[in-house]
Amino acid sequence: MTVPVPDTVGASALVAGAHIARTTAHRTAADVERLNRLTGELARAVTDAGFARHFVPHRWGGVAGTFTELVAAVAVLGQACASTAWCAALYAAHGRLAAYLPVTGQRELWEAGPDVRLAAAVVPPSGEAVASTGGWRLTGRWNFASGADHADWLLLASWTGTGTVREQRVFVVPFAACEVLDTWRNVGLKGTGSNTVAVTDVFVPEYRTFTLGTLARTEQGAARCHAVPYRMVAPLQFAAPVLGAAQGALDAWVGTVAAKRGIDGNLVREAVPAQQTLTRAAAEIEAARLLLHQAARRADCGEISALTVAANGRDAAKAADLCVTAVGRLMRGAGARSQQEGDPVQQRWRDVTAAAGHPMLDLDAASSGYAQAVFAAAGPGSTA
Repeated sequence: MTVPVPDTVGASALVAGAHIARTTAHRTAADVERLNRLTGELARAVTDAGFARHFVPHRWGGVAGTFTELVAAVAVLGQACASTAWCAALYAAHGRLAAYLPVTGQRELWEAGPDVRLAAAVVPPSGEAVASTGGWRLTGRWNFASGADHADWLLLASWTGTGTVREQRVFVVPFAACEVLDTWRNVGLKGTGSNTVAVTDVFVPEYRTFTLGTLARTEQGAARCHAVPYRMVAPLQFAAPVLGAAQGALDAWVGTVAAKRGIDGNLVREAVPAQQTLTRAAAEIEAARLLLHQAARRADCGEISALTVAANGRDAAKAADLCVTAVGRLMRGAGARSQQEGDPVQQRWRDVTAAAGHPMLDLDAASSGYAQAVFAAAGPGSTA
């Protein structure tokens, strides 16, 4: 069964906003690398582009938008700066998560407006949550909270319950109650500011918590973006920056090779190896783009089943794998000059390699999940 694409008035503005923010991302890319986090100007540009509001419910002035639009917009940003695209994708995704709060909690976040930046550290759960009257007291440290320096709120997950009755509960904590520790020193995605966040005995009311579960609305009238399972869409938010960075690497490579001459004085672009490098890398990146578009459309209007959830994981992981292959090919074909610090191909090679290492883009895990879903659908003893 095909579900109609939801009405997403304003969603088409996201790609246009991403093009505007890309100008700022390109100009500040060196600062982002040096600071190991986004600049304040860049965080505002991402917010102005519409990423934070993209999945916020309509009742709070949000867009409740599509995954197709998000993937396209994130890829646009990623051409200039993968770290900016990564944070933009997560600001949007975390708005979707926060939409599972009780209405009172949603109101506290968005009553004044939907452009609220939310950072998160939810997988794996960490810290300790102790039940208290009307809520919980939270203490601990959470790693890899991308974009935390510019967040208004933090989503932090901990285990609650005992024995076999345990659940992953997400706690929404104001930035002022958190300490961001300067721990992020990565070789790729340097500008994401994926630092450690610490809180000490912070009270979180019950209405600012929810459990992970499947994270899919089932009530009538729920926006499509809130009705799809978490596992169906989470891989897309990590694969889209990879796609953008790979396209940025290809653009930079073409710009360099177009005027480059070899040791024989001839234009490198007229040599067969350069032409083959271009052709193969461009085709791999385009294949990745088609896979992500297919997965996003499936999330927006396709059937929801164990098989389609697994297919989305397959497509996102394979798209990232194709981009890693393409950018590696470009890096090898660019020569020694591309290995210099600050070279745009080399920078994107680091970013793509780091991003593709995220567990959500693990091709082995995605292959296992997809195979299990296919064989389960086929049924025992099937020869079809």
